[in-house]
Amino acid sequence: MKKDIDFTEVENVFMAIVKEYNSEFQCDDWNAYIINNKETLIDMVLIVSKGYNEDTLQETAVLRHKIESMPAKSFAKVELMQEDLLKLTNFFNVTFFEGSKMFDKRYSFEKGTVKESSLRMIPLLKKRGVLLK
Repeated sequence: MKKDIDFTEVENVFMAIVKEYNSEFQCDDWNAYIINNKETLIDMVLIVSKGYNEDTLQETAVLRHKIESMPAKSFAKVELMQEDLLKLTNFFNVTFFEGSKMFDKRYSFEKGTVKESSLRMIPLLKKRGVLLK
């Protein structure tokens, strides 16, 4: 059955963790974003996220998110990342449809890689963060 599934490589869909100012609470927050850098719409975007540390056997709850559709060259906030979560490896399994074809990719932010010194400007977001392609 698995041999019948065509696993095409995902292109131009990215995950980013961005540090941005929260004016309501007057503090900096870390937020996870999904970016559709394609020239086409993607539909039924499902994101499953979890954080873990193999050394200490620490785990977070599994979170599930659904985005109905994302236009071409767009982005959407997925979740708030508490500062303590950045000490863990955080992964995001992303599944979506482009037309009638299903795509799936796992994005993994390794522990300690999301930090102030790693921030770069992310053009579509116009914010500083860590981007995984």
